[in-house]
Amino acid sequence: MTTTNTTNTMTQFLTAEQLLNHWQGHRNLTRRIIEAFPEQELFEFSVAGMRPFAKLAVELISIGGPGLKGIVSRQTEAYDEEAFTPKTKEELLAKWDEETETISHYFAQISEERFQENFNLFGQYEFPVYQNILYFVDNEIHHRGQGYVYLRALGIDPPFFWERF
Repeated sequence: MTTTNTTNTMTQFLTAEQLLNHWQGHRNLTRRIIEAFPEQELFEFSVAGMRPFAKLAVELISIGGPGLKGIVSRQTEAYDEEAFTPKTKEELLAKWDEETETISHYFAQISEERFQENFNLFGQYEFPVYQNILYFVDNEIHHRGQGYVYLRALGIDPPFFWERF
């Protein structure tokens, strides 16, 4: 009988810092999309019944920072998109920047082990923490795509999607 001694090693594909940098790169690009909109169109323009981009940005603001805060504090407070209603692009961008800092603050408090733990995000989505974070990124990419469509429909060239920093 032949036995083989195998060592169970795991090569990490992505560090927590790399994941955060990836997400923050997407946030930088989404911020540039917000900046590209004329003020009125940011709050009023839509295509095919979709929400104006300001409402999409508010959704993203209402998910990332609050979601990470909930993960860190182990609180499952309900999602609240109505907590922030900006009146101007400047106000929206200021809140965007504030939430970007909030994301960095809370993300740094998540241990490597916690990424694998299940968490019931907003009391609705029971997934491992890393999947909740990937949802934040995926949702942002999805809505930013809508922003690209809006800008093109308005005759505005959006930033290149690969220029995230």
